[in-house]
Amino acid sequence: MSLVRRELRAMGCDVTLLVVANDPGCGAYPDAVASDPSAPPALGVSGAEIAAALDAATARLGELEARWTRFRPTSELSQLNGAGRFQGLSVETYELIADALEAWRATDALFDPTVLDALVAAGYDRTIEEVRVAGPVTAEQAVGAPPSDDDTPRAPVPGPVGIELDPDSRSVVLPVGVHLDLGGIGKGRAADLVARLLHDRLGGGVCVDLGGDLRAIGPGPDDAPWGIEVADPFDPGASLTVVALDDGAVATSARTARVWQLEGRPVAHHLIDPATGRPAASGLASVSVIAQDTQWAEVIAKAAFVAGLGPGADLITGLGLDGILVTDAGWVVRTPGFHRFERQVDG
Repeated sequence: MSLVRRELRAMGCDVTLLVVANDPGCGAYPDAVASDPSAPPALGVSGAEIAAALDAATARLGELEARWTRFRPTSELSQLNGAGRFQGLSVETYELIADALEAWRATDALFDPTVLDALVAAGYDRTIEEVRVAGPVTAEQAVGAPPSDDDTPRAPVPGPVGIELDPDSRSVVLPVGVHLDLGGIGKGRAADLVARLLHDRLGGGVCVDLGGDLRAIGPGPDDAPWGIEVADPFDPGASLTVVALDDGAVATSARTARVWQLEGRPVAHHLIDPATGRPAASGLASVSVIAQDTQWAEVIAKAAFVAGLGPGADLITGLGLDGILVTDAGWVVRTPGFHRFERQVDG
């Protein structure tokens, strides 16, 4: 058996699509990583069918990005934010917005989709690639703790109270001054949808990684669980540990992942504290959460990051989930049940 791998760029992050399959010949899908070409067929699909499924998954990611990105004026999200209302949204966009509002309620406003203006104020007003060019930082700045002497104004984000949803017409109306960002939760939902697409078409184990948010369905190679690395926020090339999943998700929120410094401004990152409207300074460097689906794992990881170590861990366990939290000082804290998922523990 082998892993068929496709790598691409979508939704502002690196994407890896993995499919467990027999290796009928790498010519059908040149990204395949061959293991045992003489093995008998393990799946009733051909290389061409696998390639077609990967093409469909790639196209699906493109469709979702075109609807949810805030960096294209033609996206449904940009049109909604610009006009303050949108009738006849796609099912995917309407459901994502409805889920984002439910996530706000479930996390007691620690997760808030109305952070767009705060992100722009922090300097994240263009794609992350463009922001990094405009405001480059050193490796030391990227992993350093957020500045404690930041005197930029504090103002809570508006919150979604007053947003009107109509499921019959799939319409959304935003109050004046409210604008949505669906970046993180959208990335989680995309991982879930694309993993399900691949699994439904191919029937075997698949794993989708969107910038460190992963969704696995079905067993990994050799019918074993997928071994998913949890990244070390202070060393992009290293992992804290490996968790074993054959049907589930892992999502990480890390302040060291998207960092910039514009001229005359403090170092900033993309995880906004809704209570202050500024990049969160919660004492945490990263939070990773294990859940059944990536969208929910992404929501809870971000909310726990904003909450800080103690309240964040309580939030995770209070929802029946498990996770691993890393402080600015480098302490690694696991929730009580996290060890059940660990394949190996470093250190």
